[in-house]
Amino acid sequence: MPNVARAILFVDDEAPSRKWFARCFGGEFDVATAASADDALAILAERGDEFAALVTDYRMPEQDGMKLLRRVQRDHRYIVRLLATAYAEKDVAIAAVNQGKVLRILEKPLEDEPTREALREALALYREQALERALNESRAATLRETLGFLAHELNTPLTTVRGCVGTVAARVRPPGAQSRPGVVEFEEHEPGELLAALERAERRAQYCQSLVATFLQSARDAYPGAAPQTVSASALLAALDEFPFEEQERLWVTRQVVRDFRLPGRRDLLYLVLCTLTKNALQALRGRDQPSLRVEAGCEGGADTARGWLRFTDNGPGIPPEVLARLTREPVTTRAAGGGNGMGLMFCQRVMQAAGGSVRIESTPGAGTTVLLQFERAVQPVAAPAAS
Repeated sequence: MPNVARAILFVDDEAPSRKWFARCFGGEFDVATAASADDALAILAERGDEFAALVTDYRMPEQDGMKLLRRVQRDHRYIVRLLATAYAEKDVAIAAVNQGKVLRILEKPLEDEPTREALREALALYREQALERALNESRAATLRETLGFLAHELNTPLTTVRGCVGTVAARVRPPGAQSRPGVVEFEEHEPGELLAALERAERRAQYCQSLVATFLQSARDAYPGAAPQTVSASALLAALDEFPFEEQERLWVTRQVVRDFRLPGRRDLLYLVLCTLTKNALQALRGRDQPSLRVEAGCEGGADTARGWLRFTDNGPGIPPEVLARLTREPVTTRAAGGGNGMGLMFCQRVMQAAGGSVRIESTPGAGTTVLLQFERAVQPVAAPAAS
């Protein structure tokens, strides 16, 4: 792991003890020494991120080792702490564990091998905890991106639902003298306008329900003990039937499974990736002559070396090179005026990385865009059905 601290700070008011420690362990570890608690705190204030472990004597003038341990526990809590003492009374040991949160108590005079083993254990613990912190930070970043993506994906169709409901409500005809009780009359500018609005609202509402159900299922799958699942590429493509296409958009899309394959995990998050890419392509195609979006799935190689792919190819206006270079690395959008926030492709990249894959985008301005989803982990080809 890059940039992980590995230095050890040894604190003792006796100069011979500091020299022995540096000479004995300096060949294996990066050792710094301090003659007092105040010196140690000054070093940590300036270079605290360099240190993985602190070893301090207990009996020192001014501040004893216990006070130093408490300060380090408060101000540099990731540093692994050890206490060295020749006065291992019961109350000292209890205080070291309860107040200083020490990993080990080392008895003075320090012995070479036991001390070396304790230092190795301290550095191993620091690395393990640093890895866990990095994973937690990554999970938190993923959660923020996912929630941002979900909020945006829900906001757009819900805005459409509100607009459709508003359209229907605005067409209510005030009751007249000839109106029948319990019957509401509507006016339409065009025949079928209100029914189309209601159908559009229903499709958007169903899409919102699908998104929420997807995230709920993904949360359930994250619990330990969840049964392992697999999903096929053909099932993912078939799931696009649930996408809320507008008017003639469904006719723009063709799907083909060149060679089917299965992936570990449920379809949920991958389905959202497909919906995101489909939505982006359809928005780019609006207003184009003979709009086309081709979605294909296939895999290459045998059972042990299979690599799967899903490919989205449209004949839209393409993506400017300066935007293309940033799409999967930062929130950038060409549709900010229409509510785009650029989170979609970043979310897709996160999901693909978690699935052992990647996202690759190729685009030529004026000639369309191709988005390739590649899977390289635990891909299992699906045998073609036997000819009858």
